[in-house]
Amino acid sequence: MTLRSCSKSQFRLVWALLASAALVTACNDDIVPAGGEDDVELLQPEVVKVHPHDPEAFTQGLEIAGPLLYESTGRVGLSWIAARDLETGEEVARADLPLPYFGEGLTVTEDRVWQITWRDEVAFERDPATLEEIATVSYEGEGWGLCSYPDRLVMSDGSDTLTFRDPVTFDALDTVAVTLRGSALDQINELECTPEGVYANIFQTDWIVRINPEDGRVTAVIDASGLLSDEERGGVDVLNGVAAIPGTDRFLLTGKLWPEMFEVEFVAR
Repeated sequence: MTLRSCSKSQFRLVWALLASAALVTACNDDIVPAGGEDDVELLQPEVVKVHPHDPEAFTQGLEIAGPLLYESTGRVGLSWIAARDLETGEEVARADLPLPYFGEGLTVTEDRVWQITWRDEVAFERDPATLEEIATVSYEGEGWGLCSYPDRLVMSDGSDTLTFRDPVTFDALDTVAVTLRGSALDQINELECTPEGVYANIFQTDWIVRINPEDGRVTAVIDASGLLSDEERGGVDVLNGVAAIPGTDRFLLTGKLWPEMFEVEFVAR
């Protein structure tokens, strides 16, 4: 794949890597160290186990809380949120979004689930056990990804900005700009909050980055290409879905309409 075939977001990511004179890459091709000291880790997923995934799920958000795996999906008229037993895969709760909502990311706090929408500027507050709607709140702009720390939610809108929100009221508290080697990095999509930082997939690429939420710096770039075979890639959409498995150093990765979900460890390239 050449630079001319990259999307705008892919080109910006390539440029940010090239600008450091420490990495050479092109879209979803290999990310290759080019010498010199490097404060951005280069990682790749090592597959530990493969799990089935609903091939009709247009995945927008993925998160594990306790024994449950929560998933939020998109598309107008087809958006839903579900909770499944992590071990058995059995669905224990589900809620469909009414028209005209287009579902996006989700996160689970101590006593609620928040689910955001793409361009509808509405967030749904839900009961974590039943997924029944408790309330709705409004916000400005687009909603893409969402994750949570005990004291704040982290939300993306497709730009290079992460917005911190109150976990109870959903009010905006602050923002931080995401940068890779000093260059703005946009198309920040699905999010996963961990003690090591915020993991985010970059929309329309097979890249995942790890972001320091305090200053917005990217501290790791993960090349997640190659999870699906060429044959499988023919009938699916993009990578979208990153969930840390509590108590381990493993993650679940999947994508929109992917038939599989991959349990992985991120290891050095």
